[in-house]
Amino acid sequence: MALSLSARAKRVSAARKDVESRGETFYQGPSGVHLSAFPPKERWDDWVEVSSRAWPRKEEHHYMLVPTTCFNCESACGLLAYVDREDMHVRKFEGNPEHPGSRGRNCAKGPATINQVTDPDRILYPLKRVGKRGSGQWERISWDEALDALAARIRAAIIEERQNEIMVSIGRPGEDGFTERVLASWGVDGHNSHTNVCSSGGRTGFQFWMGTDRPSPDHANAKVIYLISSHLETGHYFNPHAQRIIEAKANGAKVIVLDTRMSNTATHADYWLSPQPGSEAAINLAIARHLIVTGRYNREFVRRWWNWDEYLQACRPDLPADFASFEAELLRLYDQYTFDYAAAESGIDAATLEEVAETVAGAGTRFAPHCWRSAAASNLGGWQVSRTLTLISALLGAIGTEGGLFANTWNKFVPKPIHTPPHPRVWQELTWPMEYPLAQNEMSFLLPHFLKDGRGRLDTYFIRVYNPVWTNPDGLSWMEVLTDEQMVGCFVALTPTWNESAYYADYVLPMGHSSERHDTHSYEQYDGQWLGFRQPVLRAARERLGEKITDSREVNPGEVWEENEFWIELSWRIDPDGSLGIRQYHESRANPGEKLTVDEYYGWMFENSVPGLPERAAKEGLTPLEFMRRYGAFEIAKGLGAQYTYPVPSEELSDVNVTPTGRVYTAAPKPANPNIVPMGAPGPDDAGRRAVGVEVDGVVRRGFPTPSGKLEFYSSTLANWGWPEHALPGYIKSHVHPEKLAPDQMVLLSTFRLPTQIHTRSANSKWLDELAHTNPVWIHPSDAKRLGVEHTGDLVRVQTDIGYFVAKAWITEGIRPGVVACSHHMGRWRTANQKGFAGGLMATVDLERGDGDWRMRRLSGVRPYESSDPDTQRIWWSDTGVHQNLTFPVHPDPISGMHCWHQAVRVTPAGPQDEAGDIFVDTNKAREVYYEWLKMTRPAGSCSPDGTRRPHWLMRPLKPSAEAFQLVSET
Repeated sequence: MALSLSARAKRVSAARKDVESRGETFYQGPSGVHLSAFPPKERWDDWVEVSSRAWPRKEEHHYMLVPTTCFNCESACGLLAYVDREDMHVRKFEGNPEHPGSRGRNCAKGPATINQVTDPDRILYPLKRVGKRGSGQWERISWDEALDALAARIRAAIIEERQNEIMVSIGRPGEDGFTERVLASWGVDGHNSHTNVCSSGGRTGFQFWMGTDRPSPDHANAKVIYLISSHLETGHYFNPHAQRIIEAKANGAKVIVLDTRMSNTATHADYWLSPQPGSEAAINLAIARHLIVTGRYNREFVRRWWNWDEYLQACRPDLPADFASFEAELLRLYDQYTFDYAAAESGIDAATLEEVAETVAGAGTRFAPHCWRSAAASNLGGWQVSRTLTLISALLGAIGTEGGLFANTWNKFVPKPIHTPPHPRVWQELTWPMEYPLAQNEMSFLLPHFLKDGRGRLDTYFIRVYNPVWTNPDGLSWMEVLTDEQMVGCFVALTPTWNESAYYADYVLPMGHSSERHDTHSYEQYDGQWLGFRQPVLRAARERLGEKITDSREVNPGEVWEENEFWIELSWRIDPDGSLGIRQYHESRANPGEKLTVDEYYGWMFENSVPGLPERAAKEGLTPLEFMRRYGAFEIAKGLGAQYTYPVPSEELSDVNVTPTGRVYTAAPKPANPNIVPMGAPGPDDAGRRAVGVEVDGVVRRGFPTPSGKLEFYSSTLANWGWPEHALPGYIKSHVHPEKLAPDQMVLLSTFRLPTQIHTRSANSKWLDELAHTNPVWIHPSDAKRLGVEHTGDLVRVQTDIGYFVAKAWITEGIRPGVVACSHHMGRWRTANQKGFAGGLMATVDLERGDGDWRMRRLSGVRPYESSDPDTQRIWWSDTGVHQNLTFPVHPDPISGMHCWHQAVRVTPAGPQDEAGDIFVDTNKAREVYYEWLKMTRPAGSCSPDGTRRPHWLMRPLKPSAEAFQLVSET
């Protein structure tokens, strides 16, 4: 008899415990509970499979299995490339059982890597624009021509001290910190990222609590899992986390999901709450109040690890400075957040909220929450969603506990590289402007407006795995800037495939997919640390056969390169004689005067910065680099537990200064650490001693990388930098709160995405495109009736503050009444004159520009076409959805800097002239909305307490030197 999912999961769990009790590693495969579910690693050099296409004949194929990692989301799950030993072509990708995070299992995006590699429309050679930007005219050039032209521009900008005219925008970091170090070697503060349209809101709430910007929940061992997201299918590291969530559920864990729409995750929940958008923090606070009022919070944990004494000192100096005073204050501060209050805000019945709160209270220290994008990325003040969620964990004492919440820095390992350039001495105002001193990440999506403001210009602008015209809100303002050579002198797209932004570039340079490039990466997915290795698989395969490969272009298709080798070569050409001080950071240590190679770069890293790897490799007679090329991943440690409780060794305690609140500073130098994972950096005391820990009940412990060394219930940073009213975890009413909507307005949700979509990586992953290729507008039946929308498939017009889009309606009870939803990551397009295209998911459109307004109309959808892939003639769909982001104005949160994605919209049946995919945008109105939100800010010039642009302790990619932080007087 077939086992149920629950019974099978329990059997798997029992098998795991049995295997791990013997000190062995357990791997679960898709068809069983033992290693035979995967090709055993001992047979990876010659793995034999029988061709399914040859049936009933038995036709054997011999493969060499080479590991790499997926590049289609941030999980970096392990992949095995099946390299045909006969012709040395990659035939498919499957999971790598040696990868500790994904454990051999992948979502649909992993195997779809083969579609990207074999995409008939991919870019294979360097191209240079001919004619006007966007004219669709290109000529093939050599890499030497492209490198020399770019190096000359960048060198001139550096010599002329125009460093701030160089910028690299990155959509998905391939490797932790690589590009940042390249820019640092140039002396350029030019790193830009898409994080403020992605996850900055969620990160901000976590950083103000614990000095790290990401959570690492131990889902597998939780008793209660609380998700504010569609986490199983599209969340942060969703495949590795989804595995562990389902395992916990099979072992009896309760799953609570807050998601306004019926997601796949919601279908697996024990409690699905569909709240009014933006009310999630109010629900969290009602649960927190319940823990406080009923005395179910962990008093000893709060006493020991919260900075409650700092709160009393700053906010209630009139009270006795003892914990009893704080407990009374805690009750007073959150007394208003009753279940009735949360019910009124959220629309969820108060009795249901109380039942959920009781479930949370029963979790004790085995409470594993998560919030990443979703509500935190959608609402004004959305960062308080993750801050109030962490409040629940902090009340329960479920921090660093089995089944609790960990900081990502405890479960992530970033190995120190061979060269570390100094911090740049300049500050980039186009990414870190004065108005947003507390922004979690670069204000990337405001770049067009800053350039239009005349705040600067760009001489050379790179994009990599980034498609700003399509990914960002207000994409047509991007179009206006990217086509203006006075604002952007040279625009370079580093991309393996065509996208909406690359069409307007001056140079399009082909970069490799996940099986054609090198990267290291480590992500927080359980209580442990692992390091993954992405590599050009054909290079590794041919080297196993005895060949020597020195350049990834020797094995990649066409002249496709990898970023690492590209940046090293470009840096040498910028500084050919070393006179600028750049070349030294891209030079070989083993052979001075020669360029650094990727083998030396990673060989040095694996030998010197990854604890345990050299010893593990030696057991197999391999060098560390050979080990990583062979297996693709290495588990550094597991079961590290609550690292904030670790005692500080006595040798680190010299000439100690202990503040009244317990912060400990030492004159002892900081020990060398091969793990350079980013985290908060609390400053020294007045005597220059470094922060080393915090004294708790007479013992100096590591604590947290916050100014106080503890969990910061009270944020002195927020209080001192102009936002005292938000210094505590609280509730900020969203910009789409019902009080702020007109009677005929609804809330549009756009922060969810279809789990199969790869977005900026490729619009041509045929298996995924077939599964998901459109994004209708979700409408509740009651709203459809009210609006006069009769049937699913009818067209509706959705009007935003700056324009409208037309899309098909999907009438469903899976959305809350009064709310509509439309997935982003859809609606790919190209204009008719653009020859390069992704045929599986790009519509052909007419894009007309007026006097500040733009109109887009679809000329044709996708259709079958001839190519080197016969499947392109089997395309049966035509719809590609609508590019709704074009119609969204920018909504920058004044504290986190996060773009607040929710839109207040008016929905009507489409008019007789409207067609699916139609878009209208007024970029003059977009400017007006930008200025409206800019007025909400409190700039550093008026609120900085110490004459700096930004709190130095906060995390910041490519942090400049200390002197660059200083405010410069305009006089």
